[in-house]
Amino acid sequence: MSTKTLERRDFLKIGAAGLAVLATGPTLAAKALREASSSASDSNEESAHSWAMVIDQAKCVGCGHCIQACRAYNDVSPDMEWTRLVEGEKLGGQQTFIPIPCMHCEDAPCVHVCLVGATTSRPDGIVMMDYDKCIGCRYCEVACPYGVRSFNWEKFDGDNPAVPTWGQPEVKRRPRGVVEKCSFCYQRIDRGLELGLKPGVDQAATPACVVACPMKARTFGDLNDPESEVSKQIAGHASYRLREGLGTGPRVYYLPVHGKSEEEVVS
Repeated sequence: MSTKTLERRDFLKIGAAGLAVLATGPTLAAKALREASSSASDSNEESAHSWAMVIDQAKCVGCGHCIQACRAYNDVSPDMEWTRLVEGEKLGGQQTFIPIPCMHCEDAPCVHVCLVGATTSRPDGIVMMDYDKCIGCRYCEVACPYGVRSFNWEKFDGDNPAVPTWGQPEVKRRPRGVVEKCSFCYQRIDRGLELGLKPGVDQAATPACVVACPMKARTFGDLNDPESEVSKQIAGHASYRLREGLGTGPRVYYLPVHGKSEEEVVS
């Protein structure tokens, strides 16, 4: 499996570098790729936290509350979604759903292919976007094996239909021409930690999609804390991660319906 991951990453890097050569010449393109990949992936920083999300498919009813809350708190345009909701098969008479946010991969392909360092991994595992750096090349969108990045084709300057019913925006709108994605509501996590709150326990410090779920199908917390709910759920139940064979190390775990595997749940 590791060989396949390496081949995929190398292919994406080579393709990105090749396009850059046409615009800037081989020397500058190679230098940009090396510097961006190095700055994004080789940090020696450490964090006391390792954030992750668990989604219980036995509880998810496909209501879409997670999508609406995300749209409100992150001021997402109605033309895009930071969380996709895929309808799966019926198992034992129960319709299954699989919500797909950014996986915040431990070895994220999007980080490796970004030529300008706009996509980076934080020490706590959150994959971040610097929208001031993003040049809209969309290499990250192509590299993402989960299809969770959206290109902002038009300037979003109208009213947000999810506001105020589903919440109030906590981050500024992105400019036209950048790639957007789920951030695990980093703003809520960081602010909560500064206030002494515990993400995954205190709602004000927890991702909006988790708080909004009426079925409590989503759980968020710190994998470095064995007493956190996410750690207990992963340790105590059968779980899977999407496309684990790629070696990306997703930080979103799924608890399947009736212990079924990924192949049986996702159509």
